[in-house]
Amino acid sequence: MYVRSTIRNLMMMRETGPTPAICNQGNFKTYIGGLQMGHVFISPLNWGLGHASRDIPVIEELLHRGHEVTIGACGNAFAFLKREFPSCNFIYFEDYPQPYNNGLLFITTFTRHMPKLVRAFEEERNACKKFFLKTPYDLIISDSRPGVFSESVPSIQITHQVHQSLPLLIWPLELLGVFINSNAFKKYAAIVVPDNDPGEGALGGKLSRTFFDSAREKLYYSGILASVRRRPIPRDIDYLVVISGMEPQRTQLEKLVLPRVAHLPGKKVILLGKPQVNQVTKSGDDTIIYSYLSNEEKSLLMSRTKFIISRSGYTTMMDVAETGIRHGLFIPTPGQWEQEYLASYYESQGWFYSKSQFLFNLDRDMEKSYRYGGFPTMPTTRENVSRLYQELLAQHLE
Repeated sequence: MYVRSTIRNLMMMRETGPTPAICNQGNFKTYIGGLQMGHVFISPLNWGLGHASRDIPVIEELLHRGHEVTIGACGNAFAFLKREFPSCNFIYFEDYPQPYNNGLLFITTFTRHMPKLVRAFEEERNACKKFFLKTPYDLIISDSRPGVFSESVPSIQITHQVHQSLPLLIWPLELLGVFINSNAFKKYAAIVVPDNDPGEGALGGKLSRTFFDSAREKLYYSGILASVRRRPIPRDIDYLVVISGMEPQRTQLEKLVLPRVAHLPGKKVILLGKPQVNQVTKSGDDTIIYSYLSNEEKSLLMSRTKFIISRSGYTTMMDVAETGIRHGLFIPTPGQWEQEYLASYYESQGWFYSKSQFLFNLDRDMEKSYRYGGFPTMPTTRENVSRLYQELLAQHLE
């Protein structure tokens, strides 16, 4: 079972935070200083740290507004958010089994993996039905976990993939996916798309658009929701390398890039994205390697960076836009079609250069990368998340 013993985990592994002052029988709204506060359940997908990372500003805003937050996650996402928000309630809540990404052959591997995903989704859905009946919340927020919702509690999904990108060989399935999404969105009160409005400034390109009116009515374009904040400090780091994503491709990127980066001139910082460990390693006088950094530390790091080398995952792209890094080289994860599309889209827009890891040549690709000018200026995450709360979340919590 992929969501094995979920109900048992939900009920027995919960770590409670501060006790509410007054609690209604019918829901978890509490009253502090005369203000009515709500209890929010938020659950990110654990396929890489991207989903958990972009939920950080939403969780911060909810806590800032005085609401109680319970986080349901597993694996690296659980460990990551536990370190960022130790005062929140936590439930170890397993999601879907990750397909083994073997690169160029991923399309066949993913196809064989589909029955497992369907079974895992059904198990998650059944577990959630029972759990949300026993444990009352005022709002449920799912980040790319389509089985996490309730028919009786307002539920919101966060996703930037309104329209999936698939290989040209199976392009008709891409259209089918858009149709399936439009039907799935009906279960939710709203779909929060962490992107600018559709148009030239949209970071997601076609991924954040749909041609179904029924789905458009559900979409709320929040603007970027980056996990980091830009700091007004000098850019004194020449190169930042961010190693991220699902295994085994995360390790493949590490093996590919790290030996080559050592030869670049200037100050270099490497972030491995391993929240379970806490190691700092120095390589020579000009290179430092972190296994993990807190969100605040990462904000400072990216604000100091002149040039970034990373995957083209959407959450990383929002962080780049937020911190104003103007130059970079993106290496999309092989077989991860969303990243491959985004890398190609950004190149066509003149924003950033990208290269397949199978054709990667650091010296040549670095030279080409400096011809691109970075993302256009856009509203900050702080502005966006405040507007998201006031226009959407508050109606369910206050």
